[in-house]
Amino acid sequence: MNIFEAVLLGAVEGFTEFLPVSSTGHLTILEKLLGYRIDDPAITAFTVIIQSGAVLATIIFLRKDIVRVVPAFLAGVFSKDKRDNPDFRFGWAVLLGAIPIVIVALLFKDQVETTLRSLWFVAGALILWSGVMAFADRAATQVRHQEDVTWKDSLIIGLVQCLALIPGVSRSGATMSAGLLRDFDRVTVTKLSFFLSIPALLGASVLQGVEEAGNISAGVGWANTLIATAVSFVVAYFSVNWLLRFVSRHSYSVFIYYRVALGVLLMVLLITNTIEPK
Repeated sequence: MNIFEAVLLGAVEGFTEFLPVSSTGHLTILEKLLGYRIDDPAITAFTVIIQSGAVLATIIFLRKDIVRVVPAFLAGVFSKDKRDNPDFRFGWAVLLGAIPIVIVALLFKDQVETTLRSLWFVAGALILWSGVMAFADRAATQVRHQEDVTWKDSLIIGLVQCLALIPGVSRSGATMSAGLLRDFDRVTVTKLSFFLSIPALLGASVLQGVEEAGNISAGVGWANTLIATAVSFVVAYFSVNWLLRFVSRHSYSVFIYYRVALGVLLMVLLITNTIEPK
Protein backbone atom coordinates (compact mmCIF):
# COMPACT_ATOMS: atom_id res chain seq x y z
CA MET A 1 0.00 0.00 0.00
CA ASN A 2 1.31 3.44 -0.88
CA ILE A 3 0.55 6.74 0.81
CA PHE A 4 -1.93 7.82 -1.88
CA GLU A 5 -3.99 4.64 -1.37
CA ALA A 6 -3.86 5.08 2.41
CA VAL A 7 -5.13 8.66 2.13
CA LEU A 8 -7.87 7.63 -0.31
CA LEU A 9 -9.08 4.76 1.86
CA GLY A 10 -8.97 6.94 4.98
CA ALA A 11 -11.02 9.65 3.27
CA VAL A 12 -13.63 7.16 2.10
CA GLU A 13 -13.86 5.69 5.61
CA GLY A 14 -14.22 9.10 7.23
CA PHE A 15 -16.87 10.28 4.79
CA THR A 16 -19.00 7.14 4.79
CA GLU A 17 -18.71 5.87 8.39
CA PHE A 18 -21.74 7.73 9.69
CA LEU A 19 -23.71 7.95 6.46
CA PRO A 20 -26.23 5.09 6.05
CA VAL A 21 -24.39 3.73 3.00
CA SER A 22 -21.96 1.24 4.62
CA SER A 23 -18.37 2.39 5.09
CA THR A 24 -17.15 -1.23 5.23
CA GLY A 25 -18.96 -1.97 1.99
CA HIS A 26 -17.32 1.02 0.30
CA LEU A 27 -13.88 0.15 1.64
CA THR A 28 -14.27 -3.48 0.56
CA ILE A 29 -15.21 -2.43 -2.99
CA LEU A 30 -12.39 0.12 -3.20
CA GLU A 31 -9.81 -2.29 -1.76
CA LYS A 32 -10.79 -4.83 -4.41
CA LEU A 33 -10.52 -2.22 -7.19
CA LEU A 34 -7.06 -1.31 -5.91
CA GLY A 35 -6.03 -4.95 -6.33
CA TYR A 36 -6.06 -6.21 -2.75
CA ARG A 37 -7.34 -9.58 -1.58
CA ILE A 38 -10.19 -8.35 0.56
CA ASP A 39 -10.24 -11.32 2.96
CA ASP A 40 -6.51 -10.96 3.66
CA PRO A 41 -6.03 -10.60 7.46
CA ALA A 42 -3.95 -7.44 7.04
CA ILE A 43 -6.60 -5.77 4.84
CA THR A 44 -9.42 -6.86 7.15
CA ALA A 45 -7.60 -5.48 10.18
CA PHE A 46 -6.71 -2.25 8.35
CA THR A 47 -10.38 -1.74 7.44
CA VAL A 48 -11.43 -2.05 11.07
CA ILE A 49 -8.59 -0.08 12.65
CA ILE A 50 -8.99 3.07 10.56
CA GLN A 51 -12.58 3.34 11.82
CA SER A 52 -11.10 4.53 15.12
CA GLY A 53 -10.26 7.85 13.45
CA ALA A 54 -13.92 8.43 12.64
CA VAL A 55 -14.90 7.45 16.18
CA LEU A 56 -12.43 9.91 17.72
CA ALA A 57 -13.87 12.64 15.50
CA THR A 58 -17.34 11.75 16.80
CA ILE A 59 -16.17 11.93 20.42
CA ILE A 60 -14.83 15.44 19.84
CA PHE A 61 -17.94 16.51 17.98
CA LEU A 62 -20.22 15.15 20.73
CA ARG A 63 -17.98 16.31 23.58
CA LYS A 64 -20.64 18.56 25.14
CA ASP A 65 -23.17 15.71 25.15
CA ILE A 66 -20.56 13.26 26.49
CA VAL A 67 -19.48 15.65 29.27
CA ARG A 68 -23.15 15.89 30.28
CA VAL A 69 -24.15 12.22 29.90
CA VAL A 70 -21.12 10.44 31.40
CA PRO A 71 -21.15 12.22 34.81
CA ALA A 72 -24.93 11.79 35.00
CA PHE A 73 -24.56 8.08 34.26
CA LEU A 74 -21.82 7.59 36.86
CA ALA A 75 -23.82 9.54 39.43
CA GLY A 76 -26.82 7.31 38.79
CA VAL A 77 -24.71 4.17 39.15
CA PHE A 78 -23.79 5.12 42.71
CA SER A 79 -26.98 6.93 43.71
CA LYS A 80 -30.49 5.60 43.16
CA ASP A 81 -31.92 9.09 43.65
CA LYS A 82 -30.15 10.34 40.51
CA ARG A 83 -31.44 7.64 38.19
CA ASP A 84 -34.43 9.70 37.11
CA ASN A 85 -32.09 12.02 35.24
CA PRO A 86 -32.77 11.64 31.47
CA ASP A 87 -29.00 11.76 30.85
CA PHE A 88 -28.50 8.76 33.14
CA ARG A 89 -31.17 6.81 31.27
CA PHE A 90 -29.63 7.77 27.93
CA GLY A 91 -26.15 6.72 29.07
CA TRP A 92 -27.47 3.40 30.37
CA ALA A 93 -29.35 2.84 27.12
CA VAL A 94 -26.20 3.47 25.03
CA LEU A 95 -24.15 1.06 27.16
CA LEU A 96 -26.81 -1.64 26.92
CA GLY A 97 -27.30 -1.10 23.19
CA ALA A 98 -23.58 -1.54 22.48
CA ILE A 99 -23.36 -5.00 24.07
CA PRO A 100 -25.12 -7.19 21.43
CA ILE A 101 -22.77 -6.36 18.55
CA VAL A 102 -19.72 -7.07 20.71
CA ILE A 103 -21.03 -10.54 21.59
CA VAL A 104 -22.09 -11.38 18.02
CA ALA A 105 -18.83 -10.07 16.54
CA LEU A 106 -16.77 -12.28 18.86
CA LEU A 107 -18.94 -15.35 18.24
CA PHE A 108 -18.84 -15.01 14.46
CA LYS A 109 -15.44 -13.37 14.06
CA ASP A 110 -14.16 -15.86 11.45
CA GLN A 111 -17.26 -15.60 9.27
CA VAL A 112 -17.23 -11.78 9.46
CA GLU A 113 -13.58 -11.63 8.38
CA THR A 114 -13.84 -14.22 5.59
CA THR A 115 -17.21 -15.37 4.21
CA LEU A 116 -19.05 -12.07 4.65
CA ARG A 117 -16.25 -10.14 2.91
CA SER A 118 -17.50 -11.41 -0.46
CA LEU A 119 -18.68 -8.64 -2.78
CA TRP A 120 -21.84 -10.70 -3.41
CA PHE A 121 -22.80 -10.07 0.22
CA VAL A 122 -21.94 -6.37 -0.14
CA ALA A 123 -24.10 -5.96 -3.26
CA GLY A 124 -27.03 -7.92 -1.83
CA ALA A 125 -26.96 -6.08 1.49
CA LEU A 126 -26.78 -2.66 -0.18
CA ILE A 127 -29.94 -3.40 -2.16
CA LEU A 128 -31.97 -5.39 0.38
CA TRP A 129 -31.36 -3.11 3.37
CA SER A 130 -32.36 -0.14 1.24
CA GLY A 131 -35.88 -1.57 1.29
CA VAL A 132 -35.84 -1.61 5.10
CA MET A 133 -34.56 1.96 5.19
CA ALA A 134 -37.27 3.11 2.76
CA PHE A 135 -39.99 1.48 4.85
CA ALA A 136 -38.62 2.95 8.09
CA ASP A 137 -38.30 6.41 6.56
CA ARG A 138 -41.94 6.37 5.43
CA ALA A 139 -43.43 4.65 8.49
CA ALA A 140 -41.68 6.78 11.14
CA THR A 141 -43.91 9.11 13.14
CA GLN A 142 -40.90 10.89 14.72
CA VAL A 143 -42.93 11.79 17.80
CA ARG A 144 -40.25 10.69 20.29
CA HIS A 145 -37.01 12.50 21.16
CA GLN A 146 -33.71 11.93 22.96
CA GLU A 147 -35.19 12.27 26.44
CA ASP A 148 -37.63 9.46 25.58
CA VAL A 149 -34.94 6.84 24.87
CA THR A 150 -35.31 3.79 27.15
CA TRP A 151 -33.19 0.71 27.71
CA LYS A 152 -35.70 -1.32 25.70
CA ASP A 153 -35.36 1.03 22.71
CA SER A 154 -31.59 0.90 22.83
CA LEU A 155 -31.47 -2.87 23.24
CA ILE A 156 -33.68 -3.34 20.16
CA ILE A 157 -31.57 -0.87 18.17
CA GLY A 158 -28.40 -2.57 19.44
CA LEU A 159 -29.66 -5.98 18.29
CA VAL A 160 -30.44 -4.60 14.84
CA GLN A 161 -26.97 -3.04 14.78
CA CYS A 162 -25.54 -6.59 14.71
CA LEU A 163 -26.72 -6.90 11.11
CA ALA A 164 -24.10 -4.28 10.23
CA LEU A 165 -21.46 -7.00 10.57
CA ILE A 166 -22.57 -7.84 7.02
CA PRO A 167 -20.72 -5.34 4.79
CA GLY A 168 -23.27 -3.36 2.83
CA VAL A 169 -25.97 -3.20 5.52
CA SER A 170 -24.36 -0.16 7.21
CA ARG A 171 -24.13 0.21 10.96
CA SER A 172 -25.65 3.68 10.88
CA GLY A 173 -28.27 2.53 8.36
CA ALA A 174 -29.27 -0.32 10.67
CA THR A 175 -29.44 1.78 13.85
CA MET A 176 -31.19 4.69 12.15
CA SER A 177 -33.82 2.43 10.61
CA ALA A 178 -34.47 0.70 13.93
CA GLY A 179 -34.68 4.06 15.68
CA LEU A 180 -37.17 5.43 13.18
CA LEU A 181 -39.33 2.34 13.59
CA ARG A 182 -39.28 3.09 17.35
CA ASP A 183 -40.79 6.48 16.38
CA PHE A 184 -37.78 8.65 17.20
CA ASP A 185 -37.04 11.76 15.15
CA ARG A 186 -34.16 11.64 12.64
CA VAL A 187 -31.79 13.84 14.66
CA THR A 188 -32.25 11.65 17.76
CA VAL A 189 -31.65 8.38 15.89
CA THR A 190 -28.61 9.88 14.18
CA LYS A 191 -27.11 11.02 17.49
CA LEU A 192 -27.92 7.67 19.10
CA SER A 193 -26.18 5.96 16.18
CA PHE A 194 -23.12 8.13 16.82
CA PHE A 195 -23.10 7.22 20.52
CA LEU A 196 -23.53 3.49 19.84
CA SER A 197 -20.59 3.58 17.44
CA ILE A 198 -18.11 4.68 20.12
CA PRO A 199 -17.81 1.48 22.22
CA ALA A 200 -18.47 -0.86 19.27
CA LEU A 201 -15.95 0.56 16.81
CA LEU A 202 -13.26 1.51 19.33
CA GLY A 203 -13.40 -1.97 20.86
CA ALA A 204 -13.14 -3.62 17.43
CA SER A 205 -10.22 -1.37 16.45
CA VAL A 206 -8.25 -2.14 19.60
CA LEU A 207 -8.91 -5.87 19.29
CA GLN A 208 -7.78 -5.96 15.65
CA GLY A 209 -4.75 -3.82 16.41
CA VAL A 210 -3.60 -6.23 19.10
CA GLU A 211 -4.44 -9.51 17.36
CA GLU A 212 -3.28 -8.55 13.87
CA ALA A 213 -0.28 -6.34 14.69
CA GLY A 214 2.08 -8.74 12.93
CA ASN A 215 -0.07 -8.96 9.80
CA ILE A 216 -0.38 -5.18 9.66
CA SER A 217 3.40 -4.79 9.89
CA ALA A 218 4.03 -7.40 7.21
CA GLY A 219 1.18 -6.24 4.96
CA VAL A 220 -0.15 -2.70 4.60
CA GLY A 221 2.26 -1.31 7.20
CA TRP A 222 1.58 0.64 10.38
CA ALA A 223 2.64 3.95 8.84
CA ASN A 224 -0.06 3.69 6.16
CA THR A 225 -2.58 2.48 8.73
CA LEU A 226 -1.93 5.51 10.94
CA ILE A 227 -2.06 7.89 7.96
CA ALA A 228 -5.42 6.44 6.88
CA THR A 229 -6.71 6.72 10.47
CA ALA A 230 -5.66 10.38 10.68
CA VAL A 231 -7.34 11.20 7.36
CA SER A 232 -10.45 9.33 8.51
CA PHE A 233 -10.51 11.50 11.65
CA VAL A 234 -10.38 14.80 9.75
CA VAL A 235 -12.92 13.86 7.08
CA ALA A 236 -15.32 12.25 9.57
CA TYR A 237 -15.44 15.39 11.73
CA PHE A 238 -16.85 17.42 8.85
CA SER A 239 -19.03 14.54 7.68
CA VAL A 240 -20.72 14.22 11.09
CA ASN A 241 -21.37 17.94 11.23
CA TRP A 242 -22.91 17.92 7.75
CA LEU A 243 -25.03 14.82 8.38
CA LEU A 244 -26.74 16.21 11.48
CA ARG A 245 -27.67 19.37 9.61
CA PHE A 246 -28.87 17.35 6.61
CA VAL A 247 -31.14 14.93 8.49
CA SER A 248 -32.77 17.77 10.41
CA ARG A 249 -34.24 18.96 7.09
CA HIS A 250 -34.34 15.93 4.76
CA SER A 251 -35.37 12.28 4.62
CA TYR A 252 -32.93 9.43 3.89
CA SER A 253 -34.17 9.10 0.29
CA VAL A 254 -30.94 10.28 -1.34
CA PHE A 255 -28.96 7.64 0.54
CA ILE A 256 -31.46 4.92 -0.37
CA TYR A 257 -31.30 5.72 -4.10
CA TYR A 258 -27.51 5.80 -3.95
CA ARG A 259 -27.32 2.43 -2.16
CA VAL A 260 -29.58 0.74 -4.70
CA ALA A 261 -27.65 2.21 -7.64
CA LEU A 262 -24.31 1.12 -6.19
CA GLY A 263 -25.63 -2.35 -5.36
CA VAL A 264 -27.03 -2.87 -8.86
CA LEU A 265 -23.79 -1.65 -10.46
CA LEU A 266 -21.77 -4.01 -8.27
CA MET A 267 -24.09 -6.91 -9.18
CA VAL A 268 -23.60 -6.20 -12.90
CA LEU A 269 -19.81 -6.11 -12.47
CA LEU A 270 -19.89 -9.43 -10.61
CA ILE A 271 -22.27 -11.16 -13.03
CA THR A 272 -20.17 -10.10 -16.02
CA ASN A 273 -16.96 -11.21 -14.24
CA THR A 274 -15.59 -7.69 -14.56
CA ILE A 275 -14.66 -7.95 -10.89
CA GLU A 276 -14.05 -10.98 -8.70
CA PRO A 277 -16.07 -11.38 -5.48
CA LYS A 278 -12.92 -11.72 -3.34
